[in-house]
Amino acid sequence: MKIVSVALGAIVGAAAGFAAGVLLAPRSGAESRAMASDAMNDAWDSAVDKYEWGQQAVNEKFSTVKPGVDATTDELRAKVDLARERMDQLRDSLTVVADEAEAAAADEEAEDEVEAETVEAEAAEEEPEPEAAEVEAEPESEVAEDKKAEE
Repeated sequence: MKIVSVALGAIVGAAAGFAAGVLLAPRSGAESRAMASDAMNDAWDSAVDKYEWGQQAVNEKFSTVKPGVDATTDELRAKVDLARERMDQLRDSLTVVADEAEAAAADEEAEDEVEAETVEAEAAEEEPEPEAAEVEAEPESEVAEDKKAEE
């Protein structure tokens, strides 16, 4: 029952509104449509004008900011290129130093080997031969024995 009464109320209200609109309208339908069309055209023109104004403002800001951005970009590129060159120079100098260090280490090893061989040779020359020492020791003991026998 409630649904029927709500639907009936909506239909009666719509009919009353239509009748009041037709009876109380100050202009004809053609005039009302022309006014609505003019209002829409004015709104459209206003929107287009605001869009164009906004586009122009953005373009002006962009054109004032762009040279600064370009200069900064060029400056940064130059700094990056300079840093790359310095890195290449450092890499090259480190390679040279590493090569020199390897050569110095090899020379030092060779000198150490030569020195070790020299020390071994000198030590071998200074040591008396064991047989010669024993031969010399025997005559002394014989001489000592002879002296003891004489006494």
